[in-house]
Amino acid sequence: MYQNENNQYHFNYSQTSGMPGQYYDARTGGEPFRNFDPSHTHVAEARPVQKKKGRAGIAALALVCALVGGIVGGGASWTVAARMGGPVVKETTIQVADSAAAAEGASTVAVINGKKTLTEAQIYAANVDSVVSINVTGNTTNVFGQVVQSASAGSGFILTADGYIVTNYHVIQGGTEVKVTLYNGETYDASLIGGDKDYDIAVIKIDPAEGKSFKPVTLGKSGQLVVGDHVAAIGNPLGELTFSMSEGIASSVNRAINVDGTPFNMIQVTCAINPGNSGGPLLNQYGEVVGVVSAKYSSYASTSVEGLGFAIPIDDVLSMIEDIMTNGYVANKPYLGISSGTMNATMAAQYKYSIDTGVFVYSVEEGSAAETAGLKMGDVITKVDDKEIKSLEDLNAAKKKYSSGDTATLTYYRDGKSQTVEITWGSVPKEQQQPQQQQPAQQTPQYGNGQYGYGLPYGDLFNYFFGNGWGR
Repeated sequence: MYQNENNQYHFNYSQTSGMPGQYYDARTGGEPFRNFDPSHTHVAEARPVQKKKGRAGIAALALVCALVGGIVGGGASWTVAARMGGPVVKETTIQVADSAAAAEGASTVAVINGKKTLTEAQIYAANVDSVVSINVTGNTTNVFGQVVQSASAGSGFILTADGYIVTNYHVIQGGTEVKVTLYNGETYDASLIGGDKDYDIAVIKIDPAEGKSFKPVTLGKSGQLVVGDHVAAIGNPLGELTFSMSEGIASSVNRAINVDGTPFNMIQVTCAINPGNSGGPLLNQYGEVVGVVSAKYSSYASTSVEGLGFAIPIDDVLSMIEDIMTNGYVANKPYLGISSGTMNATMAAQYKYSIDTGVFVYSVEEGSAAETAGLKMGDVITKVDDKEIKSLEDLNAAKKKYSSGDTATLTYYRDGKSQTVEITWGSVPKEQQQPQQQQPAQQTPQYGNGQYGYGLPYGDLFNYFFGNGWGR
């Protein structure tokens, strides 16, 4: 088949096969198979077809039958009479679903009650109005020490009807202006309530119009998620493909990963996670939020990887989110009160220690939990309860399991032997907490470390050096 300059579609057949040629004029709506006669072995000249009343009657009867069949069967159908050279050779029926019934099922917003599993379409419909697009602008410093404007994009989700929104700390870090866009297109100026870099969470707020409210998400229990459970993520990949949903399964529910030197306990998922998805909700099969989408592996040890997305379990950070909403910072964050670093073989040889792993204590703050427990400069922490500590990252990861006021057994090395002591975790001093409505510090522009994709940066390499810079 080919199309000529007169917009006619030609069907060419080999004369040796006995199949005639024919054309269809798309402009006049001719009937392409009306003059097909299998008894002829020559190429027939294409000519206009004269419609006959008898054939029109048959077509009308077929249409009536199709309508009756559609009513009885709950869908629409068309019966086609195929004519070859005049006589009716056969009839065939094309079945088409009742679009009204399909639309009714798709438009119904399911109730999230934690008992009934939802389809992907129902999960999306029930949550898309609670997902937001976040655009951040700020000032950053390029490699030449010049202060340039930066812009980045991410996602978030509405936690309360009065406009509190959860996102990642790295999405809003360094921003001086934050704008939030809802699914319906409304855009709001957002204020920063607070956040915590160690847990990569932040809370921002938008204010509804008088007498109105926003649609919040429903939180689930991330601790009930098991490997193989269906999960979905809604967000704004690339900052342009707004309010997109990807789905997959939970690959691991307690995966320890290290992000730029900070340890995290994560939910590993197969959902497509891309720059711009950061801060969006991870949803379980009931449509409940069980995690905050945070990071992905794009490469590892110079190897490209796919299908490795991560989300922060909501159970791990909910109390901290509530703290930020109340105080502007995480008030119950555990604090030991030491200056420390990772022990290594060089230090062991210098101080003549018999161990070369652990956390070396450089100094102890006066009045801190560490001083109360009796720790001293030169001690090496090797265990917290049953968790072995080989590095500072291990200690930071272990601390995340506690809140201020909790107790733990600390094992440490001193004077050539191992000792234990019980400590009560303190609170981070108020002067070290991030104040509410803080002015973000200028940040050195970064675009990950070759491993993780976070909030989406706007701009290109030229902008990195001379213009808007990278987001984060």
